[in-house]
Amino acid sequence: MRVLVTGGVRSGKSRHATGLLEGRDRVTVVAPGPVADGSDPDWDHRVARHRAHRPTGWDTVETVDLASAIAAAAGPVLVDCLGTWVTAILERAELWDSPVDAAHDVMDQNVAAVRESLREHDDEVVLVTNEVGYGVVPSHRSGGVFRDLLGAVNQGVAEACDEVHLVVCGRVLRL
Repeated sequence: MRVLVTGGVRSGKSRHATGLLEGRDRVTVVAPGPVADGSDPDWDHRVARHRAHRPTGWDTVETVDLASAIAAAAGPVLVDCLGTWVTAILERAELWDSPVDAAHDVMDQNVAAVRESLREHDDEVVLVTNEVGYGVVPSHRSGGVFRDLLGAVNQGVAEACDEVHLVVCGRVLRL
């Protein structure tokens, strides 16, 4: 089963995604953002806060290479979150100020690799993302690039999933 869980900031989407894998002894949690090296205390705090709400037997992998992390996992996978993944890829590839087409090309390649990993992985995968229509995105150029890319990523990943769950105020709507 492949499930994409989407919703606004603080909607309860991560809690819902964790609940979908409740009862599993081992789950690989992929935190696709900057690798924890002490240089980003906000990221470190976010990962630690999420770890505190998950079973202790679940392993966390911090990486931008989402496709490889899914492929390497033995057992169920929880990816939290595609929004941080898009940001990390844009940052790593220095694409914030590039032509929009260049950013889309890089993300399209990454999404294709993730879709392939989802098809090949023989256990459950739950992916968490922000629904760009429900979040506050700055109106400057970088905000627009992020919104457009995340919307395209969400659509591309959703096509490879069996279900999409929209979470609003902790309530879940299965689409």
